[in-house]
Amino acid sequence: MLRKLNLFCLGSSAALCALLILSFAGCGSSSSSSAIQVSGSDTMVNVAQKWAEVYMETNPDIQIQVAGGGSGLGIASLIDGDIQMANASRKMKDEELKLAQENTGKEPQEFVVGRDALAIYVHKDNPLEEITLAQLADIYGNGGKTTTWTQLGNKVAGCASDEIVRVSRQSSSGTYVYFREAVLGKERDYKQGSLDQSGSKDVVDLVAKTPCAIGYSGMGYATDQVKMLKVVGTPDSEGIAPTVENAKNGSYPIARPLLIYTLGQPEGKTKIYLDWIMSDDGQKIVSDLGYVPLK
Repeated sequence: MLRKLNLFCLGSSAALCALLILSFAGCGSSSSSSAIQVSGSDTMVNVAQKWAEVYMETNPDIQIQVAGGGSGLGIASLIDGDIQMANASRKMKDEELKLAQENTGKEPQEFVVGRDALAIYVHKDNPLEEITLAQLADIYGNGGKTTTWTQLGNKVAGCASDEIVRVSRQSSSGTYVYFREAVLGKERDYKQGSLDQSGSKDVVDLVAKTPCAIGYSGMGYATDQVKMLKVVGTPDSEGIAPTVENAKNGSYPIARPLLIYTLGQPEGKTKIYLDWIMSDDGQKIVSDLGYVPLK
């Protein structure tokens, strides 16, 4: 279109040419700014993209642009005022809430839009069926002594080295932060040497092709190439599987809310879209993709 305007300018006055190009630029900017910009949690990116796809089918005049990148990136974009909605698999920190208000003059609002069980994945041929939170902390946590499958009383076919290959997430990920707080404890950091992945799907894909590996990711990313372990929360409890029902009733030890943050109370098309996400239609998508709906 712009090339056509430039060709038109060859035979027109400079004033008319400038007016047309400015009008075209204004229209392009308006179109872009009218889109609902969504960014953040890789755990939520599948469901966020599906929400957008289904919603735009019945509301073709609304454009919704979804990006992942991790909860930290989404929250940073919200703080800068660049997006309308930040997907997060962790809560915003106090300093982030304060910075957002200082930068934009608006207080971030939190909305729970579903729940997720953080599953522990191993290769499909791994005979292990359950693991305790204490064992996970010793595998992943700084100073932990568990480094081989034999130490867990386990022998893995195809894992000649016996070494546990730790698959983790990048530090900007909400999943990374949540796992540290829920499993390692807020005061304990991760052990060095893990294979840190940029996305939830990447974790599961790497575990699927690495017999020696263990990893953590949302249960919605399970495939038939991996196994999700039962998790034992306390010494006197039994292993609990990461299922929708167990996440809903609170028995699974590492379940968490899925969050959307907005700057101030959402208004206009953003509010309408968020209300739809929390409606039966939006929550059906949460359920269909393996997450836990609100109702």
